[in-house]
Amino acid sequence: MQHTLHTLKNGLRIVLLPMPGNETATVMVMTGTGSRYESERENGLAHFLEHMFFKGTKKRPSAKAISEELDGVGALYNAFTAKERTAYFAKVRSQYLDTALDVISDIFLNSALPAKEITKERGAVIQEIDMYEDMPMRTVDNVFDALLFGQEHPLGRTILGPKENIRTFERADFAAYLKRNYTPHNTVVCVAGLFNEKKVLAKIQKDFGKLPEGAPPTFATFASTQTAARMSVREKKTDQTHFILGVPAYPYLHKDEFALAVLATILGSGMSSRLFLEVREKRGLAYSVHAWIERYPDTGYLAVQAGVEHGKLEKTIETILAEFKKIKHTKVSKAELEKAKAFIKGTMTLSLETSDELAGHAASTLINIGRVRPLDEILAGISSVTASDVQRVAKDVLRSEKLNLAVIGPHPEKEKFLSLLHL
Repeated sequence: MQHTLHTLKNGLRIVLLPMPGNETATVMVMTGTGSRYESERENGLAHFLEHMFFKGTKKRPSAKAISEELDGVGALYNAFTAKERTAYFAKVRSQYLDTALDVISDIFLNSALPAKEITKERGAVIQEIDMYEDMPMRTVDNVFDALLFGQEHPLGRTILGPKENIRTFERADFAAYLKRNYTPHNTVVCVAGLFNEKKVLAKIQKDFGKLPEGAPPTFATFASTQTAARMSVREKKTDQTHFILGVPAYPYLHKDEFALAVLATILGSGMSSRLFLEVREKRGLAYSVHAWIERYPDTGYLAVQAGVEHGKLEKTIETILAEFKKIKHTKVSKAELEKAKAFIKGTMTLSLETSDELAGHAASTLINIGRVRPLDEILAGISSVTASDVQRVAKDVLRSEKLNLAVIGPHPEKEKFLSLLHL
């Protein structure tokens, strides 16, 4: 992962990742802000602002002008808002990088935020909220986040925000959030693929060097004080019950970050993982079941998600908890450990083969930990994990008093399921 890092006088960072022989190039502008940086009244503003960046600039006065220019070179382009990051990107055949870079730079630096477009876009954002509300597989994480972090903390609130907020935002709200959070010290411009480094660097320096300096925004930290198992049910008429069962875990760069990743992989990554074999293959309880980890600078979690028949929720929870107990009390075999490590190393290496994934990785790690994290460092960290490390971490995080169960489905009998939550 060869790269060069340049820092402008105003603090903005530029990462260039040449990929000789590649036929594509990706430009990504990422800023270290998202729903975590919103007040309760602002909740949903970061995501709404992301929409507004595509509504026109002085040079490209409409959404149609922006999309036609990118469609005209066959670009893959989009944006996303997360809890702590917001990004805008375009991937093109390398010969069209100049176009992609100019458009993405223009919308990031010069969005007009026209009031009439804000009024129209309210409806689109509300429809997006409604769309996901009809997809419990996609919204059960909102129930889980509110349970784990508390609705009073920004991490416990949704990225899209409540509809009542969306209906009230005015242009002044967007402008204030933009000034406070989209600062050069908080922004990374990344280009990966086949390109002329000297030419691209000069273009970025010219465009982004004009941004006025500003301190990066601050956020409310989080520390778990949980002392008993918890459950939250969003009662809803659904064909399946969707749930997440998880525990607080580690932040970025924790000394056991790699052991936690191996633990999660053994439990629920891939079709030969313990939970996939027990929950789906052996018992037929679910079509899909998987485990993953989420990390922030100050906290994180390990979680398992599945969708099951309403009447099989209890059995599925019991099965997952049995696997939690097993991995706490019995060391994993050498063969299973090596398989999990090879799975992580293989999937991560494959994921960084393309210019868009490489740009996303470089920008994200620079935002999250202050440097571009080399693939070799991650692979070496995974290789160093032992069976004792996995068991020690399992004992540390998989504890009865740390369990959190979030459910969407027709389940008013909360106490019955809460009584299952012990290890």
